[in-house]
Amino acid sequence: MTRPYALAALAATTLALTGCQKPDDEAFGKQVRAYLLEHPEVIEEAITKLRQNQMLEQAKATAPNVARFRQQLERDPRDLVINPKGEFTIVEFFDYRCGYCKVVAPEMLKLIRENPDVRFVFKELPIFGEVSDTAARMALTPQAKAKGLELHKAWMADRGLDEAALDRHLTEVGLNPAEVRKAAASPAIEAQLQDVRTLAGNLGLQGTPAFVVGDYLIPGADMNAVRAALAKVKAEAMKRPGAPT
Repeated sequence: MTRPYALAALAATTLALTGCQKPDDEAFGKQVRAYLLEHPEVIEEAITKLRQNQMLEQAKATAPNVARFRQQLERDPRDLVINPKGEFTIVEFFDYRCGYCKVVAPEMLKLIRENPDVRFVFKELPIFGEVSDTAARMALTPQAKAKGLELHKAWMADRGLDEAALDRHLTEVGLNPAEVRKAAASPAIEAQLQDVRTLAGNLGLQGTPAFVVGDYLIPGADMNAVRAALAKVKAEAMKRPGAPT
């Protein structure tokens, strides 16, 4: 534990224990020390919260850039969108062969189940070679979109995803691989992929996964940060005039 984090954690803990009291006597110091020795998890919780807040501040520093591309991020009609009528939006840039994307995929599915009020927008950003590119193209076909999360889940769960596995999972969800591959050759799909690459570049993204939650841009597989950002966005919405109480 670094000293700045330890001091910040101790300060947060002291404030929680004292409220508006002035902790200036020896008895109080002993009381705080005894409490922390008995409950060391309090310090860990404070450190976690501090780091989370710092992360959210960094993520929100990109707000002007996110706002500039809000329409492309959240409202491109060509994207796969789950819960399209949701009040809030989470955007994920991903690659079907990205190991970190596969790690967070179950958490994303859990978020979807837990948040029917959130729109989930999936942005295909293939960066891991030919199979990634093929998967992205196939996923953007009308046939694959009709299978939505069913196909997404299958491809994400396959750690050794290759051309044969792509076709196998298509067959498993009731699609004809030959027909999907033919549809994937559409120039419109190539244009969509290029638009996503340009958007990712404009946002300064260096890899996958990456998430946009409201004004928060979160690069990397930090689902705790995604959840924290979503909680912030929902809390901020509740403070707006006319919000339900």
